[in-house]
Amino acid sequence: MNEEIELIIEETRERMEKALEHLEHELARLRAGRSNPALLDGITVDYYGVNSPLTQVSNINTPDPKTILIQPWEKNMLGTIEKAIMAANIGLTPVNNGEVIRINIPPLTEERRHQLVKQVRNEGETAKISIRTARKWANDELKQLLKDGLPEDLEKEAVDLVQEMTHSYNTKIDKVMSVKEMDVMTV
Repeated sequence: MNEEIELIIEETRERMEKALEHLEHELARLRAGRSNPALLDGITVDYYGVNSPLTQVSNINTPDPKTILIQPWEKNMLGTIEKAIMAANIGLTPVNNGEVIRINIPPLTEERRHQLVKQVRNEGETAKISIRTARKWANDELKQLLKDGLPEDLEKEAVDLVQEMTHSYNTKIDKVMSVKEMDVMTV
């Protein structure tokens, strides 16, 4: 295969991989009824005038499946961290005992589980759209190479390879979604 085609294939693979990674990251943030430090990703606190991620000002762990424990490195940060969690509006209430902040994860209702499954499917569809967008980009680039003098058989092989990659990544997305759906629906 020629070098330009290899670059297009590699770029397409990277775009599809990013779509899959993004999906996994977004699904990790969905609350499935079990404690997971990823629920707090994206929360920033004011640390001496600098917005810092929560993970950079405290230790976060899960002592049991229903609790997240946040232990700030400086005790004077307890109130700031508590306010940041409330402001993040993630549906969890922090409890400050003067030493650590505990977040109890309430059990999910059946209705909330079904809402989360819909959200999982929406995230999966968004990832599949990204995969299709990457495929379209690659096919457009290959058509341009064909116009610039690339032999038809090489273009056809590359288009087939892109289609195989698309199918492969769609299958991976389906697997990731079904695992998360099972996780959400498990009581």
